[in-house]
Parts: sequence; C-alpha cells; structure tokens
Amino acid sequence: MEARFAEPSVLILASLSSGPKHGYALIKDIEEMAGARLGPGTLYGALTRLERGGLVEALPAQDRRRPYRITPAGAAAARAYLEHVQRVAVVGLKRLEAYS
Repeated sequence: MEARFAEPSVLILASLSSGPKHGYALIKDIEEMAGARLGPGTLYGALTRLERGGLVEALPAQDRRRPYRITPAGAAAARAYLEHVQRVAVVGLKRLEAYS
C-alpha cells in the first residue's frame, strides 16, 4: 500500500524548480517525479493560488500554452517546506525501524 500525502502546491513548486513549464508539462513531470496525477482542475486551481501568493508567475503564452516559473519567494518557501519534511522523514523512518 502506498500513501500519498503531498499537496499539489508542493509538487508544482518542486517541478518548477527545474525550469518553467506549461500545464501539460507540469502534469507529466509531477507524475514522473512523484507518481501523482494531478487533474487540470487541481493543477490550475493550485497555480492560481500560488500565483496570488507570489510563489509562481505566468510567462507570456507560447502557441496557446502559458508557461509558469517559480519566483525567488516560491523557491524559498519550497526549500523551507522540503527541509522541514526531510527532518520529519529522517526521525519518522528511524522510529519505524522497530516495525521492520
């Protein structure tokens, strides 16, 4: 059994950390990176929230596709969150050794 806990915003920020992407490229990258499939409604809802928060910005459209890129504030927020999750994961995995 595989549990999935990652919030779409975290997955989007992690994906955009490797460079700007449009919606379909984000969906494919997130699926490959995290094994999670975001539907268009989930993806664009999260992108809207991230854009309002100044964590991503839309770039000029290219052939009907609108790419997005992470902002410096988005990179800082993603780094802080992922470092926190990493610390929790290290402790949690150590504690779970008793169940191996």
